[in-house]
Amino acid sequence: MSQIRIKDAASFLGVSDDTVRRWIDQGVLPSSKDDSGRSVVDALAMAELARENAVLPVDPSEIGRSARNRLVGIVTEITMDTVMAQVELQCGPHRIVSLMSSEAVRELGLEPGSVAIAVVKATTVIIETPAGKA
Repeated sequence: MSQIRIKDAASFLGVSDDTVRRWIDQGVLPSSKDDSGRSVVDALAMAELARENAVLPVDPSEIGRSARNRLVGIVTEITMDTVMAQVELQCGPHRIVSLMSSEAVRELGLEPGSVAIAVVKATTVIIETPAGKA
């Protein structure tokens, strides 16, 4: 069972250390002590709490699609030449970058501040772990 230090759990959950400690005190998140006596939380319990408390923006497109990975966000930057464009979205804490034609940017009416949805449909998703974790 993986254990996560309180400060790291707070970072993953997007809350303060005090909030994690409060959840531990309230019994929302189980904790224990690691080998050096520091308080840690169970990684699986933390992941379940994150999923239960996730606030996902509503997809305003109301389009049915097979892709399950939809990230609603705000366009933060567009770098464009005559043929190609790089569009950056901020989707919650995640920065998503898409390369597309300049024509597509114009047709979609994308500009900084626009609401947009990044749709990811891929058979290859690379998962990495921190160094030293296997």
